[in-house]
Amino acid sequence: METYGKILLVAMPAFLLLVLFEKWYGYKKGFDTVRQLDMISSLSSGITNVTKSVLELTLAIGIYPFMLTHFALMQIEQTWLVIIITFIILDFNGYWIHRWSHRINLFWNLHVIHHSSEEFNLACALRQSISGFFNLFSVLLLPAAILGIPQGVIATVAPLHLFAQFWYHTRHIDKMGWLEHILVTPSHHRVHHAINPEYMDKNLSQIFIVWDKLFGTFAEEKKEIPPVYGITRPARTWNPVRINFQHLWLLITDAWRTRHWIEKCTLWFKPTGYRPADVAAQHPVYKIDDVYHFEKYDKPASRLFLIWSWVQLSVLLCLTSYLFANIAYINSLDRTYIYWYGAIIFLSVVSLTELMDQHTLSIGWEAARTILAASLLYWQQDWFGANQFFEYSAGIVLSYFLFSLLTTLWFWRTEPKAITGSISH
Repeated sequence: METYGKILLVAMPAFLLLVLFEKWYGYKKGFDTVRQLDMISSLSSGITNVTKSVLELTLAIGIYPFMLTHFALMQIEQTWLVIIITFIILDFNGYWIHRWSHRINLFWNLHVIHHSSEEFNLACALRQSISGFFNLFSVLLLPAAILGIPQGVIATVAPLHLFAQFWYHTRHIDKMGWLEHILVTPSHHRVHHAINPEYMDKNLSQIFIVWDKLFGTFAEEKKEIPPVYGITRPARTWNPVRINFQHLWLLITDAWRTRHWIEKCTLWFKPTGYRPADVAAQHPVYKIDDVYHFEKYDKPASRLFLIWSWVQLSVLLCLTSYLFANIAYINSLDRTYIYWYGAIIFLSVVSLTELMDQHTLSIGWEAARTILAASLLYWQQDWFGANQFFEYSAGIVLSYFLFSLLTTLWFWRTEPKAITGSISH
């Protein structure tokens, strides 16, 4: 928990600078691939993902230590060769997890957030899931266990493998010559994020493109078929928490509504997008039929509101960084404090993105965030130990939350309201 938080203290500013650089570069080149509200949505999604990971809210099945104990044929030390072998095993593992996430209805819910942006840029790389509460795929690490690769090596290499998937989420790098035959490149990954029929569910590899070529899921990007990005059942919201659970909610309601008991039990494991015929007929869900002619999700936003959204995101990043930097100290005060802090972060994301969506409930979420923050301040007479750094920190934090509530109320009254559930195309 604490170690991963320290890693993220370095990784988060680096990723943010690269995201902002891509925005500036696209603007200067006249090819801006980043819309501001979409970027804020992506960054807020990244915040929810890393917060969940640091708070260890996933119930990991401790199968790797068991496999290591019972199936290891040898014991090996940590060397560069072992690290390279581990990286390859994790990449092979990742290919199959990724493939199943695209092909199986239930597992698509774990991955849909990553594809939900209708743009393709570095920011959308940060759209990662919070909807997985069980690590069901540890069994795929059996080859590593047989080789006797220590658990510590897995824990070290896994974040590096994840971070190495960031750079190729861009439209500013063309094909890369001989590297196209070995590594996943931006060209390969543009295909993967596309909803064109020719590109769907292709290029599932994470670092080495050879897995797609070996297992028949490779497709080359063609100039005559420009990729169109997003998901065929568009999310139509900036709220990453909503996006994380939209597909799961559809599966739950479909299972409830269908008259056929076999369908209730099996629809979860059918191909992605499957719906029982009786439910699909009575409760149709909008799906993009022509990928070249549909309206991207957007909301009108004043310049002042865009500035406020960036201010809120900046404060949220500061709050998140404080948590990651002081996990051990906050834990020493009270073991429950980090979870209350996590609740503040999640409520902050929901409040901001609901306001970006212009949903009428956004003011309710902001009020709930303010009440929780004020209650925590009263309870602790401090803000999670911040008084040790600055005597007036609690007063500053309370002033921010009250100011945020009043400002949110003002934008809630002045910005146009969305009609919840509406779809324009």
